[in-house]
Order: sequence, then C-alpha cells, then structure tokens
Amino acid sequence: MIETAAEFVQLTAPEQVSGSLVEELASCWVEVTNAGGAAGFPFPPVDLAQTVSAVEVLVEALAPETSRLLVVHVEGELAGWLNVRRDPFELVRHWGTVHHVQTRPAVRGRGLGMQLMREVRTLARKEMGLEQLHLAARAGVGLEEFYGRLGWKEVGRWPGALRLGPDDDRDEVLMLLSPL
Repeated sequence: MIETAAEFVQLTAPEQVSGSLVEELASCWVEVTNAGGAAGFPFPPVDLAQTVSAVEVLVEALAPETSRLLVVHVEGELAGWLNVRRDPFELVRHWGTVHHVQTRPAVRGRGLGMQLMREVRTLARKEMGLEQLHLAARAGVGLEEFYGRLGWKEVGRWPGALRLGPDDDRDEVLMLLSPL
C-alpha cells in the first residue's frame, strides 16, 4: 500500500460548507454505498436525493464543540470524509463517536482510509480535547480488522442488530480507541 499525498480540511460550522461540497459529499456517499460500503445506508442502491438530505442534516449540526466534518482531498478532488461528534453532557463529554467513515472506491488501496482515521484521532485529541473515540461497525465486511490495525479495540457486539435483508442479520461491532 502506498500512502497518497492528501489534504485534510476540517469543517466546524454550516456556513463553511458550500452547496458544491454538499453535492460532493453526497456523491461520495452514493458511490460508497452502492459499492457495498457500510457507511450509513444499508440498502443499495441509493441515489443523490437520499444522500444529499442526510449530508444536509449533518452539516446543519456542525459546531466546534460537538460536531465536525473531516474531509480529504487528493489532487483537488474529494476522496473521502467522516463525521466526529461528542455529546455536550458533562458525564460523557470526554469521548466522541466517529460516523460515516468513507473513501471513494476509485481511491481505495492507497492508504487514504488509514490517513483519515489517523487525522481524526489527532483532531479529536488536540482540537476537541477528547480522551477516547467510539465507533460502531457492521460485522462481516472486514472493518474490525481495518480498525484493529489502527489501534482500535473491539469492546462488544450487538448480535444480529443490523438486518440487511432476509436471513442476513449482522452484528454491530462496538469499537474503542483509547487513549488518543
């Protein structure tokens, strides 16, 4: 695997996200989902209208203390993105959750997913003041191994929590990265 030179941009407020970026994020989500990716839409195919609506909800919730988008560009093109969130409630505000991790299928195998996950770890620790990160991953697609190589530990499972189709129930794998 050859790591690719990438430019990371962090977005912390709705006004930082242009309409064209919303379209790019949504287009990436369509590509990832329709290629079988486990990034939040369980039943491909999805279309741009579905993903644009979901991206708009994420964008409207952006706030420096509680929700950020991390996007990665390669040669000026959107290559992937994720969302990191934290609950502001004092009891749990020391940890955050990573959502919708995705890289475009055309750029897979170049180390961008690993770079994206390393970057969110740094962002979470240095800029959001988080001490740990959580994520939930769909079992059966190799995500446990991917995240495991980056230091994440499986801490539990919800057996059969995700119903992808008749006779296709999957575990939801709960993962933790701590310390950051």
